[in-house]
Amino acid sequence: MNSRFARRITTISFSALLFSIQLVAQNQSNYAVTNLGTLGGTFSSAISISNNGLISGFSFLPGNQTEVAVIWQNGTATPLGTLGGPNSAVEWPNHNATAVVGIAETADLDPLNEDWSCSYGGAFFPTVTGHICLGFVWQHDAMSPLPTLGGINGYASGANDAGQVVGWAETPIHDSTCVLPQVLQFEAVVWGPNRGQIQALPPLDSDPDSAATAINNKSQIVGISGICENAVGDLSAMHAVLWENGTVTYLGNLGADAWDTPTAINNQGQVVGFAETADGTFHGFFWTKSGGMQDLKPLAGDSFSFAYAINDRGQIVGQSIGPSGSSAVIWKDAVATDLNCLTVPGSLHLIYANDINNSGRITGQASDPAAGHAPAFLAVPTPGVNHCSAAASMARTNAAATNIILPRNIAAMLRRSGALSRFGLGR
Repeated sequence: MNSRFARRITTISFSALLFSIQLVAQNQSNYAVTNLGTLGGTFSSAISISNNGLISGFSFLPGNQTEVAVIWQNGTATPLGTLGGPNSAVEWPNHNATAVVGIAETADLDPLNEDWSCSYGGAFFPTVTGHICLGFVWQHDAMSPLPTLGGINGYASGANDAGQVVGWAETPIHDSTCVLPQVLQFEAVVWGPNRGQIQALPPLDSDPDSAATAINNKSQIVGISGICENAVGDLSAMHAVLWENGTVTYLGNLGADAWDTPTAINNQGQVVGFAETADGTFHGFFWTKSGGMQDLKPLAGDSFSFAYAINDRGQIVGQSIGPSGSSAVIWKDAVATDLNCLTVPGSLHLIYANDINNSGRITGQASDPAAGHAPAFLAVPTPGVNHCSAAASMARTNAAATNIILPRNIAAMLRRSGALSRFGLGR
């Protein structure tokens, strides 16, 4: 091919790419970013934001050896305490307007010394303590534990405005599909709406174990079904499922039979999450009853994507990871846009977006290299000229490039597969 003609084709193609990036950007909002800070440690994350603006998550304390669940109100962080043990956290988006749900350690040690979902490999809390971990509800300035199914440990992940809470809990059954040190079977559960009320949700077909990850205001619940294994993802998430009106429905996959994990469901019954693909990477997905599971691909040049939340307007947020690092993203019509390309100049670098409410406010974790922190952030849509440019979208050089961070509920799952080291992913 004539070299001048080839250069012209390349120039046209590059110009078309820049135009398409700018066109996508014009369909998104600008965002003003607030650094929500920490409680003295170097690490915090805003995991959830309700439609009335209640933000919850976690923060490390000074010394980075312990952490506590936190709410942010008017920019001020308030610790929620624990159930008597060292640590607590909010790890999944949960959208009750008045209550917060999460996990907390009690004062008692686990007599079976299990590597339960809360403590797997130190992925959720700064150190492995051996303490029993339970789901909690925080409301009216008090933290209350949630009962198990007769086993030792429990985990609360989501809530709705009716006061129903979902998660998973151990039974007394010693499950032969568990991998030591995990011993006990666990099942998806819904607590409430009455205090002390708990109902197990059945796994799919012959699967022995399950876990619920999110619930909407129509009491539609999503989660995973599979074998016990380590009670954290992988083959515990052989099937992504939906519980509705007493039935369990399989949601499909992206080419593999593990890691199929819904993370959120909106009030239209639309589901997002992530799944392993046929080539062994992980992509976000979008599921509807009519359209099935759709691949939410990462930013151009990246290998991994994770969808973490969807609001009632169908806006989806999450994370894209590749050679240039880790960026919070928003998907429109299944096309990812780097949120850092949409923020006011001089903002923190947004590592991942973990939740979005119906007004479009986004929470997650950012990088603050000047302070050496990875703090929680709030991004608020703002009117005005869009600051996104093709150059900004393509040149994602930032401090996070060598310090890729995943939400801990996701990191805990992927650690078991070896993906963190195999693909160079961070904590």
